Amino acid sequence: METYVKPKKLVSNPHYQKQKERSVAKLNDSKIDKPIINIVNSFNILPFCFTLQCCYGHFIYEGQKNQYNFEPLNVVSLKTSKIKYKIAYIAFCIQNNKFGKIFLKSVAKVEKIDPQNVQFCCAEWFWKNQVNSYVLQVEPEKFKHQDTAILNIEEALHIERIRNEFFVSLEEIIKKHCTKYGTRSVTS
Repeated sequence: METYVKPKKLVSNPHYQKQKERSVAKLNDSKIDKPIINIVNSFNILPFCFTLQCCYGHFIYEGQKNQYNFEPLNVVSLKTSKIKYKIAYIAFCIQNNKFGKIFLKSVAKVEKIDPQNVQFCCAEWFWKNQVNSYVLQVEPEKFKHQDTAILNIEEALHIERIRNEFFVSLEEIIKKHCTKYGTRSVTS
C-alpha cells in the first residue's frame, strides 16, 4: 500500500453497522477478482467485519497482455526476466467489540506465513475514510510502501506461492470464525 503504516489500535465507531450495510450494499462480484470472490463474500458475512478493497495480485510480463492476469506463472513461456507484480491485498474494517478483536488477532497471524513478504498494516488513506480499517498484503518487504514491484523470475515465483498460501490461510480463518459464530462461509 502506498500509505502503509503500522497497525493502529481499534477506536470507538458508533456508525460501524451503517457503514457495513452501505459497503456491502455497494459490493458487486463483477468488481472482485474471480479467485477471491468467495473469500471476500465470506468476510462480509461475519457480523464484526467487512471488506473495503482487495486484489488477488497480478503478474504482468512481456507476451502477457491482460493487466488482471490470474494465470499461474509459467517459467518456460516467460520471455523476460522482469515481471511486474501488482500487489495482492485485502483491506477490511473491524468492529471494536470482543468478536472483532478476536478476529483481528487471527488475521494478524497471517503475516507469519512469510514475514519478509506478508504485512499486516493500516493504510493511512483507508483509516481517514474508515476507522478501524486494516490491510493484509503480499509484497516483498523492500516494496511494502508500493502497489507494484518489478521482480525477477525467482522472486515472482516465490511471491506467487506466498500469495496462494496467503489466500488459503485467510479462507481457513474465515471458515473457523463463521463456524464459531454460527454463520456459514461462502467457501464452505
